Amino acid sequence: MSERDTQDETPRRCGFVALIGAPNAGKSTLINELVGVKVSIVSRKAQTTRAQVRGVVLEGASQIIFVDTPGIFSPKRRLDRAMVASAWGGAGDADAVALLVDARKGLNEEAEAVLARLAELRGPKILVLNKIDTVEHPRLLELAAAFDARFRFDHVFMISALRGHGVETMKKTLAALMPAGPWLYPEDQISDAPLRSLAAEITREKIFERLHDELPYQSTVETESWKDLPDGSVRIEQTIFVTRDGHKKIVLGEGGRTIKAIGAAARKEIMEAIEQKAHLFLFVKVRENWADDPERYREMGLDFPK
Repeated sequence: MSERDTQDETPRRCGFVALIGAPNAGKSTLINELVGVKVSIVSRKAQTTRAQVRGVVLEGASQIIFVDTPGIFSPKRRLDRAMVASAWGGAGDADAVALLVDARKGLNEEAEAVLARLAELRGPKILVLNKIDTVEHPRLLELAAAFDARFRFDHVFMISALRGHGVETMKKTLAALMPAGPWLYPEDQISDAPLRSLAAEITREKIFERLHDELPYQSTVETESWKDLPDGSVRIEQTIFVTRDGHKKIVLGEGGRTIKAIGAAARKEIMEAIEQKAHLFLFVKVRENWADDPERYREMGLDFPK
């Protein structure tokens, strides 16, 4: 009997695992490592994940839908409040919750704030100490003990999402925790994000990579047009929204050099994601109050906070 036949006879499991934690804990890096391809943008700049991003992973007879939530922090603006609400909403709906912690930062104020609300959530709670390759082993054991004293976790894992260390063991354990039931997605689907949204997120990542010291958070990208061409390629038009004319000049760069570089990097990665040739056209528009526009929140998959 083949391995495939054995798997077919095993009762299927399917469930959601929410990845929560402070900004820059490594949630997006981890979900990309688990899925095997990029489904969530990664940036040195905190709070770049704005809405919930789902990555679909198969492990044996289990289908695990990992939900990459925005980093949990103290919200100050309307957009901040929407992002934090999205994170807790994703955690509240999940079958298991994994708290991801940057081992270098340890049990700091941000981690304490998340721990204070963990008991409100249903399902198993998992502690994931990330970036273990940057911390000495005795410090990791002390850190695990400190978290265990604050909250009784069902499982504790020590991993490096960037290097893949410990990720497979964690994935197998989570697969066994999923409830019995049919798979929600086809076997070859890796994300529930539409290609238009993924393309916009890729471009937004390239903006952050290029301009993380110059451009504030008040910028977003929307895919305005997606047209399949007769030669099998696709024409994509995207608009970058900023809040000030000065920010528009930063994105464009002298002689348009910056936006050309952003476009070239984004186009290359978009083509890898959609597995077809793409023609990408970027436009920059000033919309001073986009962060207060309910339509922009719907485009980002966020609820508009009152």
